[in-house]
Amino acid sequence: MTRRVEWIVLGCILAVYLVIAGQYAARTPDWQAPDEPAHYNYVRQIADEGRLPVLKMGDWNQDYQTALTGSKFSPDLTECRNPGEIACPGLEAIEYEDHQPPLYYLLQAPVYALTDGDLGALRLWSVVMGAGVVFTTWAVLWVLFPDVPGLALTGAAFVAFIPQHLSILGSVSNDALAELVVGLTLLAVVVYLGNWRITGPDGDETVRRISPVVLGLLAGVALLTKSTIYFLGGIVVLAVLLRWWRESWDRQRAARHLAAVLIPALLLGGGWWGRNLNVYGGLDFLGLQRHDEVTVGQMRRTEYIDMYGRQQYLESYAKTTFHSFWGQFGWMAVVLPTRVYRLFLLFTLGVLVGTGLFVWRKRWPTTLSPPQQHMLLVLAAALLLTFAAYLLYNRDFVQFQGRYLYPALLPMGLLVAVGLCGWTTVVEDRFPALVWLPVLAMMGLAVFAWYALDTYLVPNL
Repeated sequence: MTRRVEWIVLGCILAVYLVIAGQYAARTPDWQAPDEPAHYNYVRQIADEGRLPVLKMGDWNQDYQTALTGSKFSPDLTECRNPGEIACPGLEAIEYEDHQPPLYYLLQAPVYALTDGDLGALRLWSVVMGAGVVFTTWAVLWVLFPDVPGLALTGAAFVAFIPQHLSILGSVSNDALAELVVGLTLLAVVVYLGNWRITGPDGDETVRRISPVVLGLLAGVALLTKSTIYFLGGIVVLAVLLRWWRESWDRQRAARHLAAVLIPALLLGGGWWGRNLNVYGGLDFLGLQRHDEVTVGQMRRTEYIDMYGRQQYLESYAKTTFHSFWGQFGWMAVVLPTRVYRLFLLFTLGVLVGTGLFVWRKRWPTTLSPPQQHMLLVLAAALLLTFAAYLLYNRDFVQFQGRYLYPALLPMGLLVAVGLCGWTTVVEDRFPALVWLPVLAMMGLAVFAWYALDTYLVPNL
């Protein structure tokens, strides 16, 4: 596959993504995306009041929010017309995301000001950030495995066309920026580890490097974006340790690289943490202790187990996580037909088997270079840390939402691409054109994403 063809196909994937994600943004009813009113109100407070908000008691109103979601955000409740017996503080009172790091909301504030707070405009800005997520997925995989046809395109298309992912990227949510920061950081890491090789006219290869300061700056940006991507701090340190071990650095050089990573990250994150300590007191540098105090009425794990039993808890944990990873729209109210989830389960199993075929036929990891092997370790660490954070969050709250695994979509995209390409390796010698089949399969996912919007999301919300 020539580089020109690669760019053309990538352009098509991005164009199709922008069209479908734009449709999700335009056609999803107002506020019918998880936590959207609270994210919107964070932006509103910055734009209208010129300050960063502070999470306080009353920002979470379980009864009012239950009534809103149950009524599909009826104007009677959003505008407090004839609220009946429900206390109706108004949509502007939903501010339970006020503890979040500020970067996404600061980037949205100019859009809010220019459009007089138009929800659709804010959603479209998130869609644009999502295009960056797709592009960085392709870039990381292309730099890592430039000689495996279609691998990077397949991974990027997978990330682009998961229906639930499109729904989240088409809403006002800091998830879009968080995933973009993950992609940019992993792109910097794959280059830092020595995987970007440029072949000159004379056939000689040159390894392009990147300064560790870039890693530190991106880790600092992560600290200002969302706590679910704080694992990137460990990822960039791991990258330095891997090069230290592989290149046998002396302690002075290793210390310089570690300092170049840690100092910018801590300077950027430290200002935000210091503000939180001043606002919330104690050791609550993330505002999470205040969040736990404010969210009175949110289901806790112990309450769920007491009500339904441990077996039901575990079954719901696994089932709802899987369903909502692929598509469970609105505030988890609109599910897809059972047959669709079964097809996604079959697809997942096929990917796992295909991964085994690929690894066996390509003799991974023995045929990979040390920089490639180390980047695979980094991607595996990102995947494991994301899953660990999800498990840790659900130790306290009942939050079976597959979207919390999206910070690991890039390594998942690699896994899906490898799994699908594994099936084509069986016949690629006889039918070379089949290297395009995994990319076409992901374009089929795009078709289903549009179908899901028309058939399930819009009619039921």
